[in-house]
Amino acid sequence: MVKEKKHIAVIGLGYVGLPLAVEFNKKYKVTGFDVDVDRVDELINGFDRTNELQKNDLKNLRFTNSKKDIARANIYIVTVPTPVDKNNKPDLSFLESASTLVGSMLVKNNIVIFESTVFPGCTEEVCVPILEEESGLNYNTDFFCGYSPERINPGDKEHTLTKIVKVVSGSNEFALNIVTKLYESIISAGVHKASSIAVAEAAKVIENTQRDVNIALMNELSLIFNKLNIDTSKVLEAASTKWNFIDFRPGLVGGHCIGVDPYYLTYKAIEIGYHPEIILTGRKINDNMGAYIAEKTISKLASIGINPIGAKVGILGLTFKENCPDLRNTKVTDIIDKLNEYQCDLEVSDPWAHSKEVIGHYNIKLTSYDRIQDKDVIILAVSHDAYKNISKRRWRELLKPGGLVVDVKSIYNKSFFDESNVVYWRL
Repeated sequence: MVKEKKHIAVIGLGYVGLPLAVEFNKKYKVTGFDVDVDRVDELINGFDRTNELQKNDLKNLRFTNSKKDIARANIYIVTVPTPVDKNNKPDLSFLESASTLVGSMLVKNNIVIFESTVFPGCTEEVCVPILEEESGLNYNTDFFCGYSPERINPGDKEHTLTKIVKVVSGSNEFALNIVTKLYESIISAGVHKASSIAVAEAAKVIENTQRDVNIALMNELSLIFNKLNIDTSKVLEAASTKWNFIDFRPGLVGGHCIGVDPYYLTYKAIEIGYHPEIILTGRKINDNMGAYIAEKTISKLASIGINPIGAKVGILGLTFKENCPDLRNTKVTDIIDKLNEYQCDLEVSDPWAHSKEVIGHYNIKLTSYDRIQDKDVIILAVSHDAYKNISKRRWRELLKPGGLVVDVKSIYNKSFFDESNVVYWRL
């Protein structure tokens, strides 16, 4: 492996795998593999539905959904999703399928690197046995493994792949040396060598767990301050003047990372006999915020004399975060589901979301923003840039006189609506 020419196969071409394949392709022979035939066809034709990369970025990169096209690779990098099921238990089916696929092609001295977020121990407890069984080879004798957790932030054009320090690990010193040199060749920010694969797995899963718990604290504070009739944003603005105050903000917590990864850690903790309290409590708070926002919308409508039953509601934003087409685990759907219980007349708009994907995943038909008008309430659910400078004239078109604005992410100052016949509420 040290001497022979590297041929890298990247398994999974989503938000993580595609940028990785593009960067490695600048230095090595790379083949990108995905089981999604439509995704592969799009990439071959120079289109990236995630909006992370442009047509020029995809030139000279080989894409396939055929196993035979990656059978001669000597480094396999697995970047498949690791979601949770309806009971918030780790769903390792994609990871297990990828391990089966790679294992069937392994030959001596191959290296398999995993980037998918997992619980500590998963690579060697779940993936390695599959690789051994499928290949008939022995771990750390015939083939080797590495783990380098992904740190991709969808929609972030500043903290891109090469500009974020990469944690790397290997199954032994030989593997660690190769994995380190491999990532050092493309990561300008440098790498951090973890002492073991389990340490690297744990480091990744606590990154998002820490953010989740901090946001949960802000969400709980917002629940308290709303009952006290205190503006949460004003409180945080005042508190953040202290140098060591950490400025997290309340809101919906979705996506494939922050809303999912803590469940991987708590799963493993419970398995070894420890019941985590802070992490699970934080998850409960954050998972309930969509329903809370919907219930608050209903109560505010009733308080200003608008019948919530059948109320005309416009929801601006559906993706899990701003300026990004990623719909995975979006919590805006929790708001929608709860409002549907009140038979509200809903229209949803999002300039970033792909209509076909929205219908396929959530059975929601998007409405063009220009057609949203004359609503009883507008819910600013996602802080897309497109929503940050809506003119007062447009607001008069969006809302009926005396209507309600629910600003989930506090995009606007309350004073913006002072002279208008509008009721404004935010977390």
